[in-house]
Amino acid sequence: MAPTIDSMGRIRRWPVSSSALRSVGYDPQTWTLEVEFESGAVYRYLDVDPLDVEAMMAADSMGAYLNEEIKPHHEVEQVDP
Repeated sequence: MAPTIDSMGRIRRWPVSSSALRSVGYDPQTWTLEVEFESGAVYRYLDVDPLDVEAMMAADSMGAYLNEEIKPHHEVEQVDP
């Protein structure tokens, strides 16, 4: 995933094929993962290693990977959609 900061300083997200997630973006400079859920809620997970992001994107279930490998280990903040 390429650097994804827009002109407003927001992380740009791309649609994903997932039953739980609608879109995902990542800023490799700050190690910030941004996830939009199917509900429309948007969260940022802080200090996420790029290898974890690659593993999530390649996982059979991105939602399960996020719940099991990222959520328990990273600070999270809700973002206005």
